[in-house]
Amino acid sequence: MDTVKKDLFRSGDPDFMTSLARGLEVMRTLSQSSSELKMPEISKQTNLSRAVVRRCLYTLEELGYVESNSLSFRLLPKVLSLGQSYYGAKALPQIAQPFLDQVHHETGESCSLAILDGQEVIYIARTTSRRIMNVSLNIGSRLPSFCTSLGRALLAHLSPEELRDHLSKEIYQPLTANTLTTISELTKEINQVAEDGYALVDQELEVGLRSLSVPVKNQLGSVIAAMNVGVSASRISNEHMRQIILPVLKIAAELLSEEISL
Repeated sequence: MDTVKKDLFRSGDPDFMTSLARGLEVMRTLSQSSSELKMPEISKQTNLSRAVVRRCLYTLEELGYVESNSLSFRLLPKVLSLGQSYYGAKALPQIAQPFLDQVHHETGESCSLAILDGQEVIYIARTTSRRIMNVSLNIGSRLPSFCTSLGRALLAHLSPEELRDHLSKEIYQPLTANTLTTISELTKEINQVAEDGYALVDQELEVGLRSLSVPVKNQLGSVIAAMNVGVSASRISNEHMRQIILPVLKIAAELLSEEISL
C-alpha cells in the first residue's frame, strides 16, 4: 500500500478528515481514467471498500462533481472549478507558459513544467511539438518521480534525510530494461543530478523516450518545480541534449525563476 493509500486509513489524528481524504482519492482515480469506471474498479484502485466508495460517489454526484450512467461513473466539468484559481492570474503555470513556448520555439520539442506530489510528478504547464510520441501527457498528468528527469531534478534538491525517506516508501518496478530500480542506484544517480544541475533520463520511463530537466527556483533559491524537454531517442542523442538543448532549457528556467514571487 503506497503513501497515499496509507493516508486514507490514518488513525489517531483527530484533525484529519478521513472521509474527505477518501472522497478526494475517488475523484483522483476517476480523473486518471480515460473512460468511465464501475464501482468495483474504483474500489480496487483505491483500496477502499465498496460501501465507502458508494458513499463517496453518492456525495460527489449530489454535489455535481460526478455523473453515473447505469453502473459506471465519470467526472463532470464542475471539477475544473476546483483548480481554476491555481491557473489564474500570477499563478505559476501562467507565468511559466511563455518560457515553455520559447523553449519549444528554439528547439522544436515539447517542453513541460511539473511539481513533486508525493511519489509522483504532476504536470502543471506544457507546450507540445507535433511529433507523435507514445507517452500521452497533458496538464494534470502524473508520472513516477524515480524514473523521470522531472522527478530526479526535483528529488536532487531534497536533504539526504528527505531523499532516503522518499526512496524508502516504494518498491520500484522496471518499466524498461534501462530503468534504475534499487535505492542505491537511484541515490547515486540523484546525487549526480544535484552535482550536474540537470537530469538526463534515457529510456527509463519508455523505450524511445529521452528527457532532460532542470530545476526552477523561487527568489529564495528554493526549488519549487522542474522544466523539461522530451524527445525521441531515434532522432536526438544524449550529446545533442547536453550540447544544444540544455543551454536553452537552463536560460528559460533561470528567466522563469526571476519572475516568480516569494
